[in-house]
Order: sequence, then C-alpha cells, then structure tokens
Amino acid sequence: MSDPDGIIASPVETVFREEEIALKQTVRRIRQLAEENDVHLVVLGFPKNMDNTLGERAEKTLAFQKRLQRDLYRVEVVLWDERLSTKGVERPLFEMGLDRKERKQYVDKMAAAYILQGYLDAHPLRKEDKPLDTTDHTPEAR
Repeated sequence: MSDPDGIIASPVETVFREEEIALKQTVRRIRQLAEENDVHLVVLGFPKNMDNTLGERAEKTLAFQKRLQRDLYRVEVVLWDERLSTKGVERPLFEMGLDRKERKQYVDKMAAAYILQGYLDAHPLRKEDKPLDTTDHTPEAR
C-alpha cells in the first residue's frame, strides 16, 4: 500500500494460495483489501525475462491482470516490471542479520513494496490525481 500522497510504499500482507490455478480466494482477498483501504489502483508485478521477453510466468500474469481488472470493478490494475525486485530486498534483509528462514517470510512482502515504490517513483501523483480534501482548514474550524 502507499500513503495517501502516493510517495511511500509499505508492505501489507502476502496473499498465498494452495494451488496456482485456484484464484477465487486470492481475488476475493485482494478485493477485500482494496475495499477496506479505498484502493483505486493495483500495481501487479510483471515477471519479464532479463532479456525483456515474456515467458510463461508473464503470460500467467497477463491473464491474472485481466481477472483482477474484471473482479475489482472500478480499480485499475497496471503491470510493473518486477525484475530484480527480490534481489533488491534480500540484501537489506541479510544486512539486518536475518537468517535464510527469517528472510523467506519477509521477502515477498518486501518485494511487493519494492515494486510499488518503483511505480510510485515513476508516476508521482499530480495535484489533480489526489483525492479532494473537503476538510475545513480555517483557524475557526480547528
């Protein structure tokens, strides 16, 4: 998730599924998180090959994007290159002194935040993109 200004990405949770093709519960949980947090955009990691080609995982991700786009109704689902995201988060976790088992439980969450941060850095919110603040900020209202 990002902060309301779209500046900082933070990990929330890792949504796991028992079987790769069993998407119903996964989509349901993502929809629930989107509704609970007033999400308007989902950034989905896109696993391109290092040579920028699309492999089997990327094709499955494209299908998942279509499914999410359909099931999340008014939430836009965009793809963002996730190459090297795991490497980008493993080093800081290693430097924190976490052993392999401890790193494994954090790496997916942290990689998701890393991917989102890359998207946020490349697409800063413009004033017109921000939700309208209807709070009265006059001294009398405080």
